[in-house]
Amino acid sequence: MTSTTQTPSETRWLDDRQQEFWRAFLGGSTVFFDQLDRDLRREHDLSMPEYEIMVRLSEAPDHSLRMAEVADKVAHSRSRITHTVARLERAGLVERRSCASDGRGVNAQLTDAGLERLREAAHTHVGGVRRYLLDNATDEEFAVIGRVFERIRTDLKGSRF
Repeated sequence: MTSTTQTPSETRWLDDRQQEFWRAFLGGSTVFFDQLDRDLRREHDLSMPEYEIMVRLSEAPDHSLRMAEVADKVAHSRSRITHTVARLERAGLVERRSCASDGRGVNAQLTDAGLERLREAAHTHVGGVRRYLLDNATDEEFAVIGRVFERIRTDLKGSRF
């Protein structure tokens, strides 16, 4: 990966069309994620980061993952994951336990109450994704979005912390 620091003479400025698309992306993604978060908070008292952690735990064997794996899967810092999991733990939705295979590690495990809350919240979340995103894009457009962001995620994965 190359450095993002450039001198002014090296900067490849956005043209008018690129600037228009960039600003549409910024505005659209902000209101989209804010709305998904508001829906989850209003209907299920969950934030988007909490919901995403619960989804990842629900997909894991025994609904349990090491905290470091959770951070990797949701692309957040370990300290942010620790704080979010602590909130979920206080709500009785997740438990933290010592890792059986490595006493130094800590696992987060979705509780039965957490799994039930997730099942309820999933309807709200998926409905929002469909209503706010999929209903505004063709299948081909959505596929392009997916490919672009998979490349971005792969390219930036090692540089986020």
